[in-house]
Amino acid sequence: MTRQEQMPLTWDHGDEPEGEWMLPGECPVRTNRTLLLEMAARLLFPTVLVFSVYLLIVGHYAPGGGFAGGLVAGLAFVLRYIAGGGTEGAEIGTRLNLRPPLLVGLGLLLAVISAFAPVAFGRPVLASAKFSADVPVLGHVDLVSSLVLDVGVYLLIIGVVLDLLRSLGSGIERDAREARP
Repeated sequence: MTRQEQMPLTWDHGDEPEGEWMLPGECPVRTNRTLLLEMAARLLFPTVLVFSVYLLIVGHYAPGGGFAGGLVAGLAFVLRYIAGGGTEGAEIGTRLNLRPPLLVGLGLLLAVISAFAPVAFGRPVLASAKFSADVPVLGHVDLVSSLVLDVGVYLLIIGVVLDLLRSLGSGIERDAREARP
């Protein structure tokens, strides 16, 4: 009985891949596993994610923003995928129980809402406003309303990269399983 016969295509299960989409740490050929790459990926992953959030936040005052930050975060996930560290908690899907299409949809929704929100106040589409506040720990903070657009783009790019990894990775894993002796 195939997976399609066992589980009907619904909104809850329609976007799931047929197999695991992150390598579970088991390499089909044990000699091809690189311990140095796995350790480097585990050390670099959180650092690269923090750097991507930094790019997201300072994108209004320097080069960067949602797209650049999303690409950097996506590269962190690609690095973890290449290293084969799926079950150690690198993938966002197991920790937060979010699927890549949900991230894409949420990012697109945030971007569209933030683009058209100024129209409700009589301003043109994509108009930006600046808010200032004194935060007790951080001090004086200036926020730009277009940060919401950048967060939407950030989530959209991460979702697309994770979806590509899931789609391409399930085929790679299927071929690896078939190649096992």
